[in-house]
Amino acid sequence: MNSSHTSRLAMIALPLTLSAGLATAGGIAEPVMTQAPAAPVAVMAPAPVMSSDWGGFYAGASIGYGKASGDNNGTDVFGSDPDGALYGVHAGYNYDFGTFVLGGELEYQATDLKDAATDVSIDGVARAKIRAGYDAGNFMPYLAAGAAQGYLNDGGTKVDDTGYFYGAGVDYKVGQNIVVGAEVLQHQFDNFNDTGTDLDATSASLRVSYKF
Repeated sequence: MNSSHTSRLAMIALPLTLSAGLATAGGIAEPVMTQAPAAPVAVMAPAPVMSSDWGGFYAGASIGYGKASGDNNGTDVFGSDPDGALYGVHAGYNYDFGTFVLGGELEYQATDLKDAATDVSIDGVARAKIRAGYDAGNFMPYLAAGAAQGYLNDGGTKVDDTGYFYGAGVDYKVGQNIVVGAEVLQHQFDNFNDTGTDLDATSASLRVSYKF
């Protein structure tokens, strides 16, 4: 074999030898793909539930307006239906069962209801009250019912009798211990003091209470 042929074989073999050496050494390393960390997912906190504990003792005062009427076998016993101011005190206790509130209350309201034509006045009303309410946070709407004792002054003769009442109201907490509210009640006294007269009265009151 001549020298020129040997030189051509050497030139062909050199690249093959270099390629084999690179392959033996592991070749060219492939780039490693690094995944970017996932962005943190924002978790929305649940909206706070407005709730307030209505349980415990309370006491307070009220002021309002009342109107009464009377009927005896179809005859109006008043010359004009008496109306006037109401003002009183109350005390009670509530049990808070979560969303349902049940309570009992004692209340007395003096009145300025007087019929000038017959000289009959309603001096006041005492109530033993049951309240059933809904805990809506700082608000508590409620229904009320119970027994009522009415006190009348008929020309200097004082008489009283027992009846019943029902109605609705709402309380609102303006602070940790202060509660303001409004209440409307309908009263019924059948055959008042065995006179055959049926009396009914409506009261609307604004209330403020201190919760202990």
